[in-house]
Amino acid sequence: MSTPNAHTKATFVATGLMLFALFFGAGNLIFPALLGQQAGSNIFSSVTGFLLTGVGLPLLGVIAIGYSGSRDVQDLASRVTPWYGILFASLLYLSIGPLFATPRTATVSFEVGVVPFLGEENKTVALAVFSILFFAVSYWLAMSPGKLVDRIGKVLTPILLIAIVILVGYAAMNPIGELQTAQGEYALQPLAKGMIEGYGTMDALASLVFAIIVIDAVRAMGVSNNRQVLGLTAGAGLIAAACLAVVYVFIAYMGATSVAGLGLQENGAAVLSKSAQFYFGDAGNILLAVIVFLACLTTSVGLITSCSEYFNRLVPSVSYKTFAVIFTLVSCGLANKGLAGIISFSIPMLLLLYPLTVVIILLAFLDKFFNGSRLVYVCTIFSTLVVGLLDAYKTAFGFSPETAEAINNTLPFYDIGLGWIVPAAAGFILGCILNVAIKKKA
Repeated sequence: MSTPNAHTKATFVATGLMLFALFFGAGNLIFPALLGQQAGSNIFSSVTGFLLTGVGLPLLGVIAIGYSGSRDVQDLASRVTPWYGILFASLLYLSIGPLFATPRTATVSFEVGVVPFLGEENKTVALAVFSILFFAVSYWLAMSPGKLVDRIGKVLTPILLIAIVILVGYAAMNPIGELQTAQGEYALQPLAKGMIEGYGTMDALASLVFAIIVIDAVRAMGVSNNRQVLGLTAGAGLIAAACLAVVYVFIAYMGATSVAGLGLQENGAAVLSKSAQFYFGDAGNILLAVIVFLACLTTSVGLITSCSEYFNRLVPSVSYKTFAVIFTLVSCGLANKGLAGIISFSIPMLLLLYPLTVVIILLAFLDKFFNGSRLVYVCTIFSTLVVGLLDAYKTAFGFSPETAEAINNTLPFYDIGLGWIVPAAAGFILGCILNVAIKKKA
């Protein structure tokens, strides 16, 4: 029989593995695989950029919630203004939940795990049936949020990791071919392009949501001291981040070495399925189906749970179960829009929310530096918001060549998708100066 201390350690590790599984979903499989193919000989600098935004930011997000002592992401964002907290949190939950990320979990599972066995002829009907079954299982698991650590961290995640190790480990030891020439932006700015691709995982956004699940799990171990809660939350985040980083590197490398034998593919799902087929034949497709299904299922459950809990707190008159039903049905409906449709639909919202998320995470760590001044939060967030709206508009509707050139010449780094950095820094400095000036005047 294990001692209480041993039991706590086992639960802590399971919590970290649960967090990895919640993060590791659809985008975490398809984006690094396609990145590897496109990056070619620039794979290492591209993956470095991908890890910065796809692993580093989610880790910071998890720690930021614990460090700030916030009840949830709304509480943290309300340091700007209360209405901003509600608006930002609602958009964040809807984006990583029923509107974009949750439907994507079903479509990626279907594209990678089912289509290779099915073919294209009955794809529409098959997707409808699969999405209904997929979200029925997700809903059942989401009905017991208190059991997520046991069901996901102790059962599903180990199976997922073993399956991933078999595929990417074998691919690393037996690469299909040599690294090829980098394509497009990966040839010109591989680090920056990798960073932008890391946005697509949506994990930095999800980190502010999943952190609450981790903190609740830590408190359920009997830990109440805030410093210990922060330490254990950060530790669980490190376990998840380490697992994510290792898996990303190997998937990207598999994609990079696959070009010589498979040619350039149009999406990451095709890279994965054809690589698995190359290495293991039909058994490879089965192995990949298991990986994708488990990865997407665990993320789907976490997102339905988190979104339902948040909106239940926001609107207590509507029960957790009702919200879970609504979000499950909406996700199921949107899943039938198809993978390409969901990705193209989500990009403008991602480009709006990602800079705001990064900035609120950084402000949480710097809060004591400026004594939590609301003025600093407002100036920094407003400056970032302007560029975020500009990015979202550009992606959704486009600019004329003259307008695009004028913006590129005015805003540093805008041409590589990082135009928000200088305005955010300027807003922060302005806010600090005004805060000091007002205090002196008072």
